[in-house]
Amino acid sequence: MSRATGSIHAAPLTSPRLRRVLQLLEDGRPRTTRDIVRKARVMAVNACVAELRTHGAEITCERRAAPNGEGWRFYYTMTKAPDLT
Repeated sequence: MSRATGSIHAAPLTSPRLRRVLQLLEDGRPRTTRDIVRKARVMAVNACVAELRTHGAEITCERRAAPNGEGWRFYYTMTKAPDLT
Protein backbone atom coordinates (compact mmCIF):
# COMPACT_ATOMS: atom_id res chain seq x y z
CA MET A 1 0.00 0.00 0.00
CA SER A 2 1.43 3.35 -0.90
CA ARG A 3 0.33 6.69 0.49
CA ALA A 4 1.63 10.17 0.04
CA THR A 5 4.17 11.25 2.61
CA GLY A 6 2.43 12.96 5.50
CA SER A 7 -0.93 11.30 4.89
CA ILE A 8 -2.71 9.18 7.47
CA HIS A 9 -4.92 6.14 7.25
CA ALA A 10 -8.10 7.55 8.75
CA ALA A 11 -10.81 5.30 10.10
CA PRO A 12 -14.19 5.70 8.39
CA LEU A 13 -16.75 8.03 9.94
CA THR A 14 -18.74 4.94 10.90
CA SER A 15 -16.03 4.14 13.47
CA PRO A 16 -17.59 4.15 16.96
CA ARG A 17 -14.47 5.88 18.29
CA LEU A 18 -14.70 8.76 15.81
CA ARG A 19 -18.47 8.99 16.23
CA ARG A 20 -18.06 9.48 20.00
CA VAL A 21 -15.55 12.31 19.50
CA LEU A 22 -17.69 13.86 16.77
CA GLN A 23 -20.79 13.73 18.96
CA LEU A 24 -18.93 15.45 21.81
CA LEU A 25 -17.50 18.22 19.62
CA GLU A 26 -20.62 18.87 17.55
CA ASP A 27 -21.94 21.55 19.93
CA GLY A 28 -19.02 23.82 18.97
CA ARG A 29 -17.86 24.34 22.55
CA PRO A 30 -14.14 24.17 23.38
CA ARG A 31 -13.19 20.87 25.02
CA THR A 32 -9.93 20.05 26.75
CA THR A 33 -7.99 16.95 25.89
CA ARG A 34 -9.02 15.54 29.27
CA ASP A 35 -12.71 16.26 28.58
CA ILE A 36 -12.48 14.33 25.32
CA VAL A 37 -10.60 11.42 26.90
CA ARG A 38 -13.17 11.06 29.67
CA LYS A 39 -16.40 11.79 27.82
CA ALA A 40 -15.65 10.13 24.47
CA ARG A 41 -13.58 7.30 25.99
CA VAL A 42 -10.61 7.70 23.62
CA MET A 43 -6.93 8.04 24.37
CA ALA A 44 -5.22 9.46 21.29
CA VAL A 45 -7.22 12.68 21.02
CA ASN A 46 -4.83 14.31 18.57
CA ALA A 47 -5.06 11.26 16.27
CA CYS A 48 -8.87 11.28 16.40
CA VAL A 49 -8.89 14.99 15.55
CA ALA A 50 -6.48 14.41 12.65
CA GLU A 51 -8.74 11.64 11.32
CA LEU A 52 -11.83 13.85 11.57
CA ARG A 53 -9.97 16.61 9.74
CA THR A 54 -9.16 14.12 6.97
CA HIS A 55 -12.91 13.67 6.55
CA GLY A 56 -13.48 17.42 6.24
CA ALA A 57 -14.05 18.54 9.83
CA GLU A 58 -12.60 21.90 10.79
CA ILE A 59 -11.27 21.65 14.34
CA THR A 60 -9.08 24.24 15.98
CA CYS A 61 -6.64 23.53 18.79
CA GLU A 62 -5.76 26.30 21.19
CA ARG A 63 -3.20 26.20 23.99
CA ARG A 64 -4.21 28.14 27.08
CA ALA A 65 -2.66 28.56 30.50
CA ALA A 66 -4.11 26.18 33.07
CA PRO A 67 -6.68 27.73 35.42
CA ASN A 68 -4.29 27.34 38.36
CA GLY A 69 -1.51 29.05 36.39
CA GLU A 70 0.68 25.94 36.31
CA GLY A 71 1.16 24.39 32.89
CA TRP A 72 -1.05 24.38 29.83
CA ARG A 73 -4.36 23.01 28.60
CA PHE A 74 -5.21 22.25 25.00
CA TYR A 75 -8.74 23.08 23.84
CA TYR A 76 -10.31 21.57 20.72
CA THR A 77 -13.25 23.31 19.05
CA MET A 78 -15.09 22.02 15.99
CA THR A 79 -16.22 24.88 13.75
CA LYS A 80 -17.42 22.70 10.86
CA ALA A 81 -18.53 19.08 10.98
CA PRO A 82 -17.57 16.62 8.27
CA ASP A 83 -20.16 15.75 5.65
CA LEU A 84 -21.78 12.56 6.92
CA THR A 85 -23.54 11.68 3.68
